[in-house]
Amino acid sequence: MTVPQAFEELKRLARTDPALRAQLLQTQSQPDSLVRFCRIATHAGVPLSAIDVIEYGENAYAAMRRSTNGGGENSPMLDGEDDYYDLFLGELQELER
Repeated sequence: MTVPQAFEELKRLARTDPALRAQLLQTQSQPDSLVRFCRIATHAGVPLSAIDVIEYGENAYAAMRRSTNGGGENSPMLDGEDDYYDLFLGELQELER
């Protein structure tokens, strides 16, 4: 399962399970937040490792940088675009509303 597939599955599960959603959101304020998040996800049946999430974010960000303005040093900084964990938590917070 790829990282985007895992996040989609987690979103699907969190949509129907408020307790899981709360657990995932609580990781944001804990030390080693990404590691705890991945443990909860794996326990919920969605295998995910912190290094996979980090690597996916960095690779996706590098691809975005290469695709803008020739990928040179003048490419715009895309603040936070490599943090898929944080972006995903934002999506979960939207489900709370």
